[in-house]
Amino acid sequence: MFSFGKKKSTLTQADALKALAKIPHPSSGKDLVSANAIKDLRVANGSVALTLPLTAPSASLKQTIERDLKAMGAQHVSVNVELSIPADQRLMATTAIGVKNAIAIASGKGGVGKSTVAANLAVALAQMGAAVGLLDGDLYGPNIPMMLGITGQPIAMGGKMIPLSGHGVRVMSMGMLVEAGTPVIWRGPMLSQAIQQFLTDVLWGTLDYLIIDLPPGTGDVQLSLSQAMPLTGSLIVTTPQAVALADVIKGIAMFQQVEVSILGIVENMSYYVCPDCGRKEELFGSGGGAKMAQQFKLPLLGQVPFDARVRSGGDEGQPVVVRAPASPAAQVLMQIAETLALKISTQNLSAPKKHRPILSPELKFMG
Repeated sequence: MFSFGKKKSTLTQADALKALAKIPHPSSGKDLVSANAIKDLRVANGSVALTLPLTAPSASLKQTIERDLKAMGAQHVSVNVELSIPADQRLMATTAIGVKNAIAIASGKGGVGKSTVAANLAVALAQMGAAVGLLDGDLYGPNIPMMLGITGQPIAMGGKMIPLSGHGVRVMSMGMLVEAGTPVIWRGPMLSQAIQQFLTDVLWGTLDYLIIDLPPGTGDVQLSLSQAMPLTGSLIVTTPQAVALADVIKGIAMFQQVEVSILGIVENMSYYVCPDCGRKEELFGSGGGAKMAQQFKLPLLGQVPFDARVRSGGDEGQPVVVRAPASPAAQVLMQIAETLALKISTQNLSAPKKHRPILSPELKFMG
């Protein structure tokens, strides 16, 4: 009598450990087994379950573990990720807003897709299990609510504002506080006060990351933010165009002057791949971001391809990492988010503790 049922797996715990020993640990320089990064490994009846403690979120590592264990004969793989994201001790010691890490997303000029990158990175980190907030610091052009499909106004409670949420990200934006089409016509001191109130008068809760989408350039908001709180680091977004790269130099110089670590450069709209013929077209030039990174000895964290789904998703409140997660643009943005998170964790774990006066929480929200 013949049996046509599914072949029974003979996978053993030793087989599973052999596969895991070939996978690099993201930060230790060892493999997962040598780094003692595997907990509660259980192998039975073709199923593998394990716990993976991480100090930075990584969807790709989880996918690699699942793929390699299935290649060894596992029929089902369950990876429980335990995130323990280290905090920027300067930030925790000097503010009372419950934010572990604050990352400014900046650009030298407008039109390079800075807000798009900020929104997608925030959502990508949230998808990987982190607690994420997104502060729309572009007070003159607050587009983040539209990009995340957020409507309505935040609720006030006890003199504080409760941020609204979109795609798992807590968001605060001037776009939630003024009617659509109403311009914000403010001078520098009012901008500075608004930024401080977005930090101290918003109930952010406990956040692993607060992503701050800055306005383009090197104006009052950037300076006010750097003075209001110690930033964990900044990320600069550019395109390959020469005019965009020229303005990047000013942004790098500004962050260096205010002693904010520059975590890297992201080149947006780097190229376009024809969906019919597969031909790669560099619409705005090539190599600019890499040359800039090399000139200033900064890492180029990724080159995001031009994709119409990035634009349409932003217009319709569906970031591309949500709308088309398998697309090349989404994959690059996910990888940038992982690399950024790993850099921050490594930086925090190796940094000496510093202390500054605590930012006063007494400011009242303008209304």
